[in-house]
Amino acid sequence: MIEEPPIATPPPRILIVDDEAPARTRLTDLLSDIVADFPHTIIGEAANGRSALDRLAETPADIALIDVQMPGMTGIELAQHLGALPEPPAIVFVTAFDEYAVKAFEVHALDYLMKPVRAARLLDALNRVRAIAASQKPAIAAAARDSGAAQGRKRDTIAVVERGRVMLIPIAEIVYLKAELKYITIRTTDREYLTEEPLVDLENEFPDRFVRVHRNALVARRAISGFERVESIEGDSVGEPHWVVTLRDVTERLPVSRRQWPIVKETMKS
Repeated sequence: MIEEPPIATPPPRILIVDDEAPARTRLTDLLSDIVADFPHTIIGEAANGRSALDRLAETPADIALIDVQMPGMTGIELAQHLGALPEPPAIVFVTAFDEYAVKAFEVHALDYLMKPVRAARLLDALNRVRAIAASQKPAIAAAARDSGAAQGRKRDTIAVVERGRVMLIPIAEIVYLKAELKYITIRTTDREYLTEEPLVDLENEFPDRFVRVHRNALVARRAISGFERVESIEGDSVGEPHWVVTLRDVTERLPVSRRQWPIVKETMKS
């Protein structure tokens, strides 16, 4: 019996993310120096978090080498958003600031390199990443996505994926969040989006932004225009009179559960 030759594993794909061009060049040179010991492909570079997300939507990466201090979106925030990708890369931070190490590992980075990076240290980090089984990546990514509260800085956007592209939905534009089956509907004044982030996690992360009106719905405080006492509303199976919340800029009215009504009423007074 002739044995089939083993299928060759493609070399890891690496994305470099740093707002400083010399730093990106330095990493490119170091990767070239260690290519014999760690075969790889550099899929590109990005100067900020938004560009990194756009790049990964076009070409997935296995590893992202990310600076921490970047304008607009920090590397820590980028790492959290990467958890929304269908194929999130493993994260290695490369920075000149050691004070972010704890936060980096809270978003489940696999290593934290201090600039100036040496070739041997970079090789050690990449080998560490390679040693992690592919089956662990989804769990690591989910943990990174859900660890916003641990960062000490709340997100100002929620990442959702549509047709392979990551879209960042500003928290300030969200009217309500509603649980439907396994997804959460994010409603803005313009349209709806879907995310798999648990409703309770969003509630805990943004208690000053949203108030729970029902076990399956959070409403933005600033979007509430008032309340009405009704017999029933479309899609609502409650037969007896109950309260609904009316919202600015959208026509939907959401039921307020009997349990939540005293809490909502008291909350809106403050």
